[in-house]
Amino acid sequence: MRPLRILNVAEKNDAAKELSRIMSRGQSSRREGFSKFNKIYEFDYNILGSNAIMVMTSLSGHMMTLDFTASHQKWHSCSPVALFSAPVKKFVGENFLPIKRTLEREVRGCGVLIIWTDCDREGENIGFEVIDVCKNIRPNIRIYRAKFSEITNQSVTRAVQNLVEPDVLQAQAVDVRMELDLRIGAAFTRFQTLRLQKVFPDVLSENLISYGNCQFPTLGFVVERYKQVQQFVPETFYKIKVTHQVEDTKVDFTWRR
Repeated sequence: MRPLRILNVAEKNDAAKELSRIMSRGQSSRREGFSKFNKIYEFDYNILGSNAIMVMTSLSGHMMTLDFTASHQKWHSCSPVALFSAPVKKFVGENFLPIKRTLEREVRGCGVLIIWTDCDREGENIGFEVIDVCKNIRPNIRIYRAKFSEITNQSVTRAVQNLVEPDVLQAQAVDVRMELDLRIGAAFTRFQTLRLQKVFPDVLSENLISYGNCQFPTLGFVVERYKQVQQFVPETFYKIKVTHQVEDTKVDFTWRR
């Protein structure tokens, strides 16, 4: 009987490399994937009650991106208000197609998929991007999630012994946040850019006035720090320094205010 092949996917190549080193005790072999930045590591491992061939590869963070469909991508194709309800699509970006091809090729011969992405909401969402790609090739593949806080022998062993189901609710929470960011950012960026270009055509005719949920708080931090620097008034500072020497022995005393 052929040994079970398991596809393991980490979030970054460094993580895949270190996980493979720990689990194989330094005995893994390496080969190339379609992405030159994301290698494939193979090794034997006892997991899920049987000896298996582990195929470990990686991503480079999020593989998919969210955008409006073609009918709403052009600035003058619709009113900015329409972007709050316009259809959106999630797809693999062009730069990440080599990673997608690697996953599609490797999963064909595997009966199990284990997600090793970071254990936070973003990691869960990235894991479901992998699941979507792999299930298009192997709809009935068994899927597990490895939960770990650090890449150490103890933590990895504990994760292998306590595999769980991926958390779809955490992944969906990130999808909602991404969609809100897209809709709000695109709608307000288009609205204020087109409006202000009409009001100030000589100054802003070629400029984009961007809006984003995180931009205003971040800009506030920058402005606040700038004002602190500009308003700084230097003051004379005094400190006490005491040195005591007896024959060949010298002692410095420090003063802490």
